[in-house]
Amino acid sequence: MSEGTAGAAAEVVRSWRPPVPGVAEVLHARFTRHAYPMHVHDTWTVLLVDEGAVRYDLDRRHRGALGSAVTVLPPHVPHDGRDATGAGFRKRVLYLEPGVLPGRLAGAAVDEPALADPRLHRAVAALHATLLRPGEDLEAAERAALLVAGLRRCLEGREPPPVRRDAPLAARLRDLLDAHVVEGVALQRAARELHASPEHLVRAFRREVGMPPHAYLTARRVDRARRLLLAGHRAADAAVLAGFHDQPHLARHFRRVLGVPPGRFAAGGPRWEA
Repeated sequence: MSEGTAGAAAEVVRSWRPPVPGVAEVLHARFTRHAYPMHVHDTWTVLLVDEGAVRYDLDRRHRGALGSAVTVLPPHVPHDGRDATGAGFRKRVLYLEPGVLPGRLAGAAVDEPALADPRLHRAVAALHATLLRPGEDLEAAERAALLVAGLRRCLEGREPPPVRRDAPLAARLRDLLDAHVVEGVALQRAARELHASPEHLVRAFRREVGMPPHAYLTARRVDRARRLLLAGHRAADAAVLAGFHDQPHLARHFRRVLGVPPGRFAAGGPRWEA
């Protein structure tokens, strides 16, 4: 992860490459004076403007980006970017690998780069939030798969399809997760082994089981950690043995599920009054 300032304390850029298939880079930035010159990316650009507004030219047409819309710029199309209000702007950007969306959708993105779809906006924001939390690779991959499907539907002008019931597929994914609680299973690997698209895999599991795959796996890990703690393991060791990224990762989920941090849980037990 890299972080730097752009000439003033108020101008900050933070960028990193997450371990999520299809996501080439994440960038969070706050600019007060910087203006991007005309440039191109070899990725799809998915932009949220959280404060202020941005003016830009895309394919020799004047455009604007506001907080209510998701702005999608296709690969290899020149564009610039600058503050539209005089007060600066804050943005979050996902750079998606060029192959995640069909090249034929580039024209639709150029014609209408601002997608005013609240569901899509929530999906992008949720993925950004997940990417800021260490150890949530499966959740991030799930959210990325659903986001890509949502982008494709918006650019194609289609309604989202109804969620199909698929109990056998959900059961096979649950068996796969149960067999790999500690080391986990990458979403792309599960999709290949079960011969389903990542999007359908996530939606079918959530429909049949009642929670997304990442939440199921986390619940299994919390259950394993509590048994390790009761057996006398230190919280730091229990975190690793249960499959969590580190002790803070365990503590975050343990407290959410059980209402207490791992240390207090392990220190509990019956207290007998004389």
